[in-house]
This record gives sequence, C-alpha cells and structure tokens, in this order.
Amino acid sequence: MTTNEHVGQEEITTPGFPAGGRFKAWFQKHLVWIALGALLAGLVIFLAIDSVAGATDSRRLSARNPAPDGGMAVAEILGRHGVSVTPTETFEDTLEALSNKDDATVFLFDAQGFLDRSQLEDITAAADRVVVVTPRLRTLNGLAEGIRPGGVVPEAVQVIEPGCEQDDALAAGRVSAQGSVFSGPVVCYAPRGSGPGLYAESADGRVIVLGSRELLDNQHVALEGNAALALRTLGNNADLVWYLPGIGDIPASNSSPTLNELAPRWLAFTGPWLGFVALLAIVWRGRRMGPLVFEPLPVVVKAAETAEGRARLYQDSRAVERAARNLRAGTLSRLARHFNLGADATTEAILDTTARHVKLPATEVRSVLIDFMPESEGQLVQWAQQIERIEQEAIAR
Repeated sequence: MTTNEHVGQEEITTPGFPAGGRFKAWFQKHLVWIALGALLAGLVIFLAIDSVAGATDSRRLSARNPAPDGGMAVAEILGRHGVSVTPTETFEDTLEALSNKDDATVFLFDAQGFLDRSQLEDITAAADRVVVVTPRLRTLNGLAEGIRPGGVVPEAVQVIEPGCEQDDALAAGRVSAQGSVFSGPVVCYAPRGSGPGLYAESADGRVIVLGSRELLDNQHVALEGNAALALRTLGNNADLVWYLPGIGDIPASNSSPTLNELAPRWLAFTGPWLGFVALLAIVWRGRRMGPLVFEPLPVVVKAAETAEGRARLYQDSRAVERAARNLRAGTLSRLARHFNLGADATTEAILDTTARHVKLPATEVRSVLIDFMPESEGQLVQWAQQIERIEQEAIAR
C-alpha cells in the first residue's frame, strides 16, 4: 500500500519534465503578451511622471518653476500665508481672473515687451496694484507716468539699504540684488544713496517697479531682506494674479501695412527731390555731349584711326608683350611681301634676305627682330623705332 501511494505521488508531481522546465515553456508561450504588458506598464509610468512634471514651468519667475531662476518659492510662501495665487499665461485669462476678484494685485513680468499700451492700461484699470519686474521702456510708458529708467546697479555694490520712508522697504531692510534702477515719485534702494533705485513707486501707489529679478527668484530670495520685500510687495491683497505674457498676447493687426505706412515720413520729401536732381543731371549731361550726329552706313574707318585706337587699348591695358608681337608680325609680313618671298616664307628666310639688303649680320638682325622682347612701354617705343628703321633701310635698298 505504501509503495502504490508512493508511485501515484510520483506520477502526479513529475509530468514528464521538472518544474523549472514548465515555467520556461510557459514563458516562451506567453512571451508576446508579457512584452506587451511590460510596454503598457512603462507607458503608464511615463504618463504619470509626465503629468507630474507638466505642473512645472521652465520660464523665468514662473510661479510653477522650482528652478533657481523661477518664482515658485515666493508663490508657495504667499499661498501658505493666505494669499490666493492665480497664475495666468494669456491677456484674456488675466482680465477674466481680475474680473472675479476685488482689490487684486497683478504680478507682471513682460521681459520681451509683448503687451502694448492699451493692454497695459486695461490691466492697470482692472487691478488694485500692479507690480512689474525689470520692465522695458514701452511697458513703463503704458503703466504709469513719472517712472523712468535710471541705469544699473554697480557690480561692486552687494547690499543696498532702503534709504526711503516706504513701509514695505523699511520693514524688509536692506536687500542684495543686481539689476536696473528707476526714478519715480517714490524711490527706494538707491545704490548711491540717492537718485534712481531698485524700487520705484507711482504717486498713487498702484504701480510698483522692481528693477531686479533677484529680489524674487528662488536662488536669491533668501538673501538679506529680499524675501521680506517680495512678500510684502506682492501680498498686500488677498488675491494675486501671477501673469507672464507670451507671444500669443501680441495684438494682431486687422490689415497688413501698406508701402506708404512702412516708409519713413522723410521719404515723402526726399523722393521728389531726388527725382528733380536726376532730371537736372540728365539735362546737364545731355547739353554737354551735344546733339546726336547721324552718319550713313556702312562707315569707312581709316586704317590710321583703327591702329591708333588699338594702340590706345593696348596702352590702357598695359599689354606690352602683345603689342610687341603684333609689331613683329606686321614687320615680318611686310618684308616678306616686299621681297616676294611668298606667303609660306619662314622667319629664317626673311631674316637672311633682310640682312643682305641692310648689310648687317643675320645674328644682329635676329636679335632685334626676334630675340628681343620689351618689358616696359619705354622699351617698346625704342624697339619699335629700331625695327622701323631696319624695315625702311631694307625696303629702300
């Protein structure tokens, strides 16, 4: 009985191959589904991580940017102290957020100057206070009158005292930041003790200009009184709209500008004046050249005029060697024709016949007519006179 039970148990636990072999066979059979499941799991993990990371923003001074140049630290601290921070990315969303809130503060960082005057005036009218960081001149002109750029903070200045009676600046104390300074009705944190400063406020206190991003970014907010100044400036109201304009906020024009609109105003006077000057130049040059002369064709040009014109062309182009070759070829051609040597006469035959008539050694005639090559215009004139003299003596005898 014991033996039969033992045999039956072996038959149940060993169906032909060990347990490891069964798992390997099962894995190979379902390998495709396992791969698809792993791919699906990886995709789900990726989407989860991406959704978490999508909550961040890489733009400078963004309320969702935890990087050193972001403004997430100030936004988080304000939120913990009861301030409702609403980040917006478009002009329409900003106005909508302001319409639902009374006495709201707008934090504006328009580094590229995307907003125009009308948009800035709408934001100023809808908000109780506008805090703008490092604005351009175009942005300043649209926000408030009386605040103007005044230079930069010297690099040697590391810490700046308030130097004013403004409550937020006095409570924050000295700050540490580099950037631009502005002049206005109320100025604080002047690097030189007086004059333009990092903090400028309009006469009614509704527009505040901060001249440095270091007063609010995550990297420098913990220095000196930077955090206190940022929190007091942005947290005076219960609602804060954190607005970073983008390229989509640029107002679109209804029609393309015409050529007259693109042209500068002075062109309206300069264009007719240039046309008048050109007309005077045409009349002047036309009278100087005289009237046109009509000559019947074909025109017969004298050989002397042709030779003189070609010589002037050679002279203008400094073609000494080419002129010498032409003179040599013409002299040899005329000598061969004078001595009736024929069209196929060689240079040696022409030289021998010429030497006999001028009673000079053939080598001397050859050195003048063939071997010598002038290198300058002066040498060309002297050489031309020599070969002309030899030609005249040969023909005369």
